[in-house]
Amino acid sequence: MTTATLPHGHSALRSRRSLRPILAIALAVAGLPALAANPAPAKAESAPITLAAATAAPAPAASLALPAPAAIATPDTAPLAAQLEILQKAKDAPATPSLVKTVLQRAFALLGTPYRWGGNSPDRGFDCSGLVGYVFRTIGIDLPRVSRAMADEGTKVADRDALAEGDLVFFGKRGRIDHVGIYIGDGKFLHAPRTGRDVTVSSLTSGYWSQKYLEARRLATGS
Repeated sequence: MTTATLPHGHSALRSRRSLRPILAIALAVAGLPALAANPAPAKAESAPITLAAATAAPAPAASLALPAPAAIATPDTAPLAAQLEILQKAKDAPATPSLVKTVLQRAFALLGTPYRWGGNSPDRGFDCSGLVGYVFRTIGIDLPRVSRAMADEGTKVADRDALAEGDLVFFGKRGRIDHVGIYIGDGKFLHAPRTGRDVTVSSLTSGYWSQKYLEARRLATGS
């Protein structure tokens, strides 16, 4: 059977089937402008969540109301002249009597330390000037190494009856100083006597040392 001999109905059916793809393409092309005019809504992006937003901020702690500190006098609140006067008085004032107590405490702590010529420490022992120099160094007063030179320090105490605790007392022969000790009151002094003897307390009012006494000097210890 040839095409020319096909029935009319079969020819029409074949024509409709061949037109279907063309109609589908036409409809798709016709719908493109509508899609362009009404684009699909874009998917909304969620804002990033920060730590500050995710975590609730703590409530501020309640502050305690503290009283204001008392005003302190400073060079801005006190007259300059008054400040200078206070500084000058502090500079000129003698050492406090507490230094004398410290001197006596340090000296008494060394009782029984052996005498050693040239010694100036508890470990090595003491001679007379080494003992005195060591005690006064502990309160910040440096003295010469030998007793004769120590006799030039401080102020002279002319009257033996005017001696005060902490004064240096000097001894010798024919006016030449060769020994020194620390007056501790009540007519007594502490010293390192000689080889074979320990640091001890002796009387200044009678006996050997009373006869050898020459003079006394007072240092800036408030005595």
